[in-house]
Amino acid sequence: MRVHVLQHVPFEGLGSILPWLQSRNATITTTRFFAAPSLPSLHDFDVLVALGGPMSVNDENELPWLREEKRFVAEAVRSEKPVLGICLGAQLMASSLGARVYPGPNKEIGWFPVFACARGAGTFDFPDMTDAFHWHGETFDLPAGAVHLAKSEACLHQAFQIGSRAIGLQFHLETTPESADAIITHCGHELVPAKYVQNEQQLRSIPSSKYAGINGLMDDVLTYITRSGT
Repeated sequence: MRVHVLQHVPFEGLGSILPWLQSRNATITTTRFFAAPSLPSLHDFDVLVALGGPMSVNDENELPWLREEKRFVAEAVRSEKPVLGICLGAQLMASSLGARVYPGPNKEIGWFPVFACARGAGTFDFPDMTDAFHWHGETFDLPAGAVHLAKSEACLHQAFQIGSRAIGLQFHLETTPESADAIITHCGHELVPAKYVQNEQQLRSIPSSKYAGINGLMDDVLTYITRSGT
């Protein structure tokens, strides 16, 4: 398995996705947009993972590489490769397929429940409720042809699926205690009190069992998009 990762900032990495890939002897390559925004050929990888970041997909004037990244993501989705977008990565998927990305009605930072919206043949089945880690202020409209998979009280569009192998997650299932610490350290200024924003003390008091739960669901998503057949 050849996996290419789109990484937007040094402090948002693969988290629990890395040991899942390592256990399958995956070859991992990475585009680090903060260092060099060069992208591979679609023929050079089997699976694409687009990670999060504090920028907006609408920041093309300040970050011109976003235009090429969106074209690249759209091509990967349309080629029916397994594609996973997380937070900014999901917004990139939506934007690249013609959907609008814009400030949401609520910032959502911390651990809040996500609820399944759709189940059935040909789509990933989320549990009825998952307490997931969030860190976002923007949201997106669903791209044409997308299946709405999950929602939260603060944000309607939390997960979607395009075709049989592309899933966008507004929330984070890959988060580990270490990666949570990194984003709190680098983005703690965003912890402005609000209905759906937890404070640093709350974020740092989460037991390891909670991370293990979401990491297990992340494994299920990865297994689903990389499964054999259709």
